[in-house]
Amino acid sequence: MAVRRSEGMTENFQVKMPGLLMAAALIVLSLQPAWADRAPTPDEQARIETVLRGEGFQRWDEIELDDGKWKVDDAVAADGTKYDLKLDPETFTILERKRD
Repeated sequence: MAVRRSEGMTENFQVKMPGLLMAAALIVLSLQPAWADRAPTPDEQARIETVLRGEGFQRWDEIELDDGKWKVDDAVAADGTKYDLKLDPETFTILERKRD
């Protein structure tokens, strides 16, 4: 049994398809986890602190995951200089040191 399609049905489908694809894409994107700021887990905190101490930092303020990188505010070096740091989220290596 063959199903006949009219020309109007094909045109209507072509007009609605981009809108349906856009709606589906928006739904999928809304379900994706955002790079929301968050504090480290206890394990992440320990690993980050080990790296910071190994690099000579004595104290620091807030540590948070921000835009896909660990951000450490006001890390104080042995000479007293403050830095804002960014660390790789996987390896915890320091990617950026910005004098504060």
